[in-house]
Amino acid sequence: MISMPEIEFPGGFLWGAATASYQIEGAVNEDGRGRSVWDTFSHTPGKIAKGDTGDVACDHYHRFEEDVRMIRQLGIPNYRFSVAWPRILPNGDGTVNQKGIDFYNRLVDTLVANDITPVVTLFHWDYPQALEDRGGWSNPEASRWFGDYAELMFKTLGDRVKRWVTLNEPWCFAHLGNGTGDHAPGNVSETLPYQVGHGQLLGHGEAVRRYRELGEGGKIGITTNHYFGIPYSESPEDLKATSQFNDWNAGWFLDPVYFGDYPDYLKSRYKMPEFTAEQKALVSEKTDFMGLNFYQGDMVRWNTKFRNDAEQIEIRKDNTTQMGWQRVPETLTHTLIESHKRYNPDSILITENGCAYQDSVVDGKVDDPLRTQFLRDYIRAAGESLSHGVKLGGYFAWSLMDNFEWAEGYRPTFGIVHVDYKTQKRVPKSSALMYGEIIRANRV
Repeated sequence: MISMPEIEFPGGFLWGAATASYQIEGAVNEDGRGRSVWDTFSHTPGKIAKGDTGDVACDHYHRFEEDVRMIRQLGIPNYRFSVAWPRILPNGDGTVNQKGIDFYNRLVDTLVANDITPVVTLFHWDYPQALEDRGGWSNPEASRWFGDYAELMFKTLGDRVKRWVTLNEPWCFAHLGNGTGDHAPGNVSETLPYQVGHGQLLGHGEAVRRYRELGEGGKIGITTNHYFGIPYSESPEDLKATSQFNDWNAGWFLDPVYFGDYPDYLKSRYKMPEFTAEQKALVSEKTDFMGLNFYQGDMVRWNTKFRNDAEQIEIRKDNTTQMGWQRVPETLTHTLIESHKRYNPDSILITENGCAYQDSVVDGKVDDPLRTQFLRDYIRAAGESLSHGVKLGGYFAWSLMDNFEWAEGYRPTFGIVHVDYKTQKRVPKSSALMYGEIIRANRV
């Protein structure tokens, strides 16, 4: 076996783990929390595997102190979590729910007291149902609704929280939630995804603008789940297909954020809403980092039977995770390098990366060698990008613990900590222990 040289990460590199509110909090009907689109969707028969819901999930709302102690014991110095918008504003705007404010204040205070730095995502898909009933992100008022909510959270937590993510994977909420209908709110449409995406971008810009106006001195960015396809061949057709795929996959949201407008290809092919000059300036408000959620990548070849004339070709069909996603670490290196070339962000934070594999507790322990090797391989692949000039600033493992995996329910287990949903007992897996060693060494 060939021994590879170690990769050392820069000083101040952000090592962390990530979660999302609806996936772990539970307590959906407690302390004044309003209903989200995921509450509605998960209670709609046939939408979620086995009829699972996030009603209880990991019961983090009641167990956050235990969870924070666990994070500290694992040696994880940064924790990315999301705020449940309807827990703060039950109707999406208007009356503030003080008990929701109190919960996130307690969570942040507990993190800080345990020397864990909070990284807060404002929107991770649990959109207020009350706002969805008023047209959701496609409503002209949507950006103001989000801006008001964002400003409230900046003022509430900004003295202790210095890194913010505006939106998590807006592509998924637009396309899967409002195009294919596989995710909440479950709309099926060819045109609505682009209207919803437009609203999200304006909301992102509004949040960034308000954050700058408050002058709190922290950092703010957006997280997308983009990846850059690898051309199947160097033929003009395959190169064109890859370019079109990349525009739709990455450019849909990142081109407006970095350049102020959608890619020309998307405008020529889809009914993309138009930005006014003022809106172009708003959506491209300066961000401090690019957030990247990364799980897999593909090769792309020309095929007019597929969207964007781009057929996605698996690179390794014989090495997949519980989700059926392929393990190809070099696709992460490729996406980081291409993201740097196309957008040149001040910093790139890998805000999610991980894998699902079935595991179980044996004699009080959870051995998960496949996940352990996955994390090691992908962290190494991330580090490989440093020699190409990529300004990689952090890596957050997905997920801190097993949780509600959206339409898949509780079947996939992404956590580096095992959760017994009947007893709510947490058991760190061998991957968590390995990850702690990498963090302490700052090298892999």
